[in-house]
Amino acid sequence: MPSEPAPKPTRRVVSPLDHRIEAVTGHDTDTLWAYRDRGVLDEPHAHLVDRHRELAKTQTSVIFYLRLLNRLSSGEFDVDDALFTRIARTVDQLEEATDARDAAARKVLAALEPIEAAAAPSTPDAKPLSTDDPAALLAIAGGAKLYEHLLTGRMSVTAASGTRIPHAKLQRLEEAGLVVRDTDHPVHAGQSVSLTDAGRAALSAARRTPTTQAPKVPARPGTSPSTSAQRR
Repeated sequence: MPSEPAPKPTRRVVSPLDHRIEAVTGHDTDTLWAYRDRGVLDEPHAHLVDRHRELAKTQTSVIFYLRLLNRLSSGEFDVDDALFTRIARTVDQLEEATDARDAAARKVLAALEPIEAAAAPSTPDAKPLSTDDPAALLAIAGGAKLYEHLLTGRMSVTAASGTRIPHAKLQRLEEAGLVVRDTDHPVHAGQSVSLTDAGRAALSAARRTPTTQAPKVPARPGTSPSTSAQRR
């Protein structure tokens, strides 16, 4: 029976903490990685991205061994002692990869939580967001511009993602201090719209998960969750 191949480099996988990182920074993780490579991040964010890269690498290993285990149990191979040996070895490797993933996730949380705390709203009486505000803020976080049509005079906001935001919505967000326009440019040429610190904090609070614990480890194949917990 041929030996299993070693994990190959793949595209960055999505980690369970990506949405929190994107919410508090206003950038997707791919953009943050690019900023890190260009050396434009401050020290806390650079440290966060470094830890996130480690997490993505360990998550790739977990996925690799899960897929290998699925292949071994798919019926492709003869059921014999050699198969049982490979399955047992793969389960052990999956367990080690999962432990490494969880340790990396804890390091990401240790780097992320101070950034979330710094971005938290400082005013306890801040107005809560409406149900569609987070979507508008998230679209603006990716880049957006306010335009005025030269003929009709109608104004609208277009995000880099293609999302259109009503001008009335922009005015409400602007009045709440969540977004700011670049008024140095004429509106008919396009005024850049970006999140303020308060806007980033509000978006982070709206999307933040209620727990700050590392993702739970799946039960080891062939064992119950309680058995896995007792073993740890």
